[in-house]
Amino acid sequence: MNVSANDHANPGNPAPRLWVIDDDQAIRWVLERALATTDFQVESFAEVASAQGRLDRGDRPDVIFSDIRMPGEDGLTFLTRLAEEHPEIPVVIMTAHSDLESAVGAFEKGAFDYLAKPFDIDEAVRLAERAFDASRERSSRVASDQDAGEPTSELIGNAPAMQEIFRAIGRLARSSVTVLINGESGTGKELVARALHRHSQRRSGPFVALNTAAIPKDLLESELFGHEKGAFTGASAQRRGRFEQAQGGTLFLDEIGDMPLELQTRLLRVLSDGHFYRVGGTSLIKSDVRVIAATHQRLEDLVKEGRFREDLFHRLNVIRLKLPALRERVEDIPQLMRFFLARAAEELSVPVKTLTPKAEARLCEYPWPGNVRELENIARWLTVMAPGNEIGVDDLPDTVRQGAEGGEAGVGEDQLLSRWTSDLSRWAEARLKAGDEDLLATAGPAFERTLLQAALAHTGGHKQKAAALIGWGRNTVTRKLKELGEH
Repeated sequence: MNVSANDHANPGNPAPRLWVIDDDQAIRWVLERALATTDFQVESFAEVASAQGRLDRGDRPDVIFSDIRMPGEDGLTFLTRLAEEHPEIPVVIMTAHSDLESAVGAFEKGAFDYLAKPFDIDEAVRLAERAFDASRERSSRVASDQDAGEPTSELIGNAPAMQEIFRAIGRLARSSVTVLINGESGTGKELVARALHRHSQRRSGPFVALNTAAIPKDLLESELFGHEKGAFTGASAQRRGRFEQAQGGTLFLDEIGDMPLELQTRLLRVLSDGHFYRVGGTSLIKSDVRVIAATHQRLEDLVKEGRFREDLFHRLNVIRLKLPALRERVEDIPQLMRFFLARAAEELSVPVKTLTPKAEARLCEYPWPGNVRELENIARWLTVMAPGNEIGVDDLPDTVRQGAEGGEAGVGEDQLLSRWTSDLSRWAEARLKAGDEDLLATAGPAFERTLLQAALAHTGGHKQKAAALIGWGRNTVTRKLKELGEH
């Protein structure tokens, strides 16, 4: 039975001791007052050095709340040392920088939990009590090296739903358990899969991604498991499949709900037995791969309809992460847009454009059916098309302006095309006045990229269908993706 902080309010038990380390006096004051009401004995420190000095003299609190960024030694460095020297003391890390790297870094260094500022007082109190229970049970977290890989900056946001995703990635960092990611198209399912890999013990191995909906059914088996020479017409040489390519690492299977039933059976066998054969092969190959699957569909519904194996569903559904749609995290839209505008400007070697408050508000009113992917496309469009360095409401695409006002009802295709060409004309005039030449070198790739991304988003990543919608051949789509630097 766990012992809560309130169990120590009687004279026979000493009050649990909690240290707050933060250079912000207001944060220290608020936590002191809030935690004092729960019978915690709270002491505050403005920097790590003072708290470390007390630890060096043999003083031990039951729980520590520590900021990450402070003058002098930072919270993560302190956390690393504390996890090695005093793993019995649970640490709750606090930070105003609500990004994936802070959250995962805190967990990887051995934090008990992560608290994003500004935080809810009741949540802080609950965390303190949970941490104290853990302290009494002497549970500890093993410190591990923080990953030095490149950050996945698109995974940013202060929305509670995104904070839960960050926490989940941190908690899964030491595990190779199978994960199922649910979310609408464009919410960033592959970004989460890459983050899970990058912060796992398999980080030194490969990350291999496959969109099962984008591969023709008759080629998907070979794509997954490889084939031997002569296994079928056109198999002129032995080929390693994605399972072999991902050995020792992570295999990300996107749009798993579209996988044919016969291949679902083979996948289940690999997940169950850890072995497979290449197509046309007789040699058993051992699989050492962590599988992360993703889908925008409800697999439970597909199981009921007989389109997805129930046993495979349960095998994949060990841990499920639900990514929020962008309309469910409106508070993150300005931050995401600023990030994508900065990245687009860097790609095109132009100054970074900024949003006026009214333009920012209009973006927050738009429902974003294409989610973060659509937001990124709009950022690129604005970087190319907006005539000035400050983006106003009138500079936003008509789809965003009209969508935020209640949709494009009553606006015909001819009108939309007319507006688009008018915007293009304004951009061209502005660039010519600025002395630019060879406008097609900038506008042409942007035009093709916009069409390609819209078509791929509409088809769920299916290249052949996207090619047909645009009027290209499938090989042209593949070539354009490489030329435009798309995945």
